[in-house]
Amino acid sequence: MRENKMGVMPVGKLLVTMSLPMMASMLVQALYNVVDSVFVSRVSENAFTAVSLAFPIQTLIIAFASGVGVGMNALLSRALGEKRPDEANKVARHGLVLMAASFVLFLIFGLFLARPFMVTQVTAETDPQILEYGVQYLSIVSVFSFGIFGQIYAERLFQSTGKTVYSMVTQGVGAVINIILDPIMIFGLLGFPRMEAAGAAIATVIGQIVAAILGLVLNARVNREIKLEPRRIFELDGRVIRQMLVIGVPTTVMQAIGSLMSYVMNRILMAFDSTAAAVFGAYFKVQSFVCMPVFGLNAGMVPIIAYNYGARSRERITKCIKYSVLLAEAITTVGFLIFQLFPETLLGFFDASPYMLEIGVPALRIISTHFLLCGASIVIGSVFQALGNGVYSAIVSFLRQVVVLLPVAYIFSKVFGLAAVWWCFPIAEAVSLATCVVLLARINKNIVSKL
Repeated sequence: MRENKMGVMPVGKLLVTMSLPMMASMLVQALYNVVDSVFVSRVSENAFTAVSLAFPIQTLIIAFASGVGVGMNALLSRALGEKRPDEANKVARHGLVLMAASFVLFLIFGLFLARPFMVTQVTAETDPQILEYGVQYLSIVSVFSFGIFGQIYAERLFQSTGKTVYSMVTQGVGAVINIILDPIMIFGLLGFPRMEAAGAAIATVIGQIVAAILGLVLNARVNREIKLEPRRIFELDGRVIRQMLVIGVPTTVMQAIGSLMSYVMNRILMAFDSTAAAVFGAYFKVQSFVCMPVFGLNAGMVPIIAYNYGARSRERITKCIKYSVLLAEAITTVGFLIFQLFPETLLGFFDASPYMLEIGVPALRIISTHFLLCGASIVIGSVFQALGNGVYSAIVSFLRQVVVLLPVAYIFSKVFGLAAVWWCFPIAEAVSLATCVVLLARINKNIVSKL
């Protein structure tokens, strides 16, 4: 049973068992995000830039879904660790309601605010094609975002009960469908019309919707620890909602800050030219191959820590944190080496022009130095969430991206030019890691050491 595995299996083996399926599924997720952009870049650099400019809203959608998912995940694992199945079921029902409420917000955005958002970055006078591509893409991924909300909800249920292999299956199926449909929808193959950026968005949402349906069906059939009881879905408990929000909102805020960072960076870079924004978009797509496995590691780590927090097992919590930091740093160090040795190859995936290579190669080498620090920062941020102190994660993210990264990027852009802007990433990461270490020491003193 799950309780025995989470509380008894050797921590190193348990972490690998829990994390590997999620790391694999995250890599698949990264693959189809990159493939999406690779195909779009074959349409034109303008199409690729438009999709990159829409990326902050896609990040925001995932931020809302992940926030609800983290809150639900932590409370579910804790309730199961404390042998309270009724409480776990209640948490799962409330998670579904909060996911639906979040979707409604982005439905409204997609219907009425997609164009105003894009106009803040490009105008019809200066970049009409980028504007239209961006509006088409953003409208579709927002209006049909119920797919990604449903997919993340189903995956978090599996993670909370230790059945991470099913998360890999659902995410993998969605990714494969997206990869297959991308060239068909974008270039108009097999009798379909050529839809370019809109086609990329349609392929994305179809993959997400199929993954959501599959995930919900599999949960109903194999996830015996959780029973949703649909007839009770609207029996809302303010206490549970508050607890989920206390834990989950910092995650949403943290990722929303990342969305804000992307948006402001795009505006800083567009002041130079659209190719600079395309380089930033290419970096964000490729870096997912480095960060996504660490996020998968976190997805396996969080329920282990939350469960053992409920079971008051200090030794297992400490071991899990140490192993997770070491594994995360190993992953990000490999990423650093790849970015240092093969930047031309990475940019070549996006059909980079000579000018894009000229500014992009040194940019990737500079930015990637932050990989040497970010593995530990990402893991420690998730430790805060697993122990019910998600506000610390939000503080670190705000400090890194708003207090340090964006001001440094803006000042460097004005004083030293485009080539210096990229140094904002390693500078901000160093501040972030130092803050994480201080806050982790405080958590250990006030919470973990007293278990």
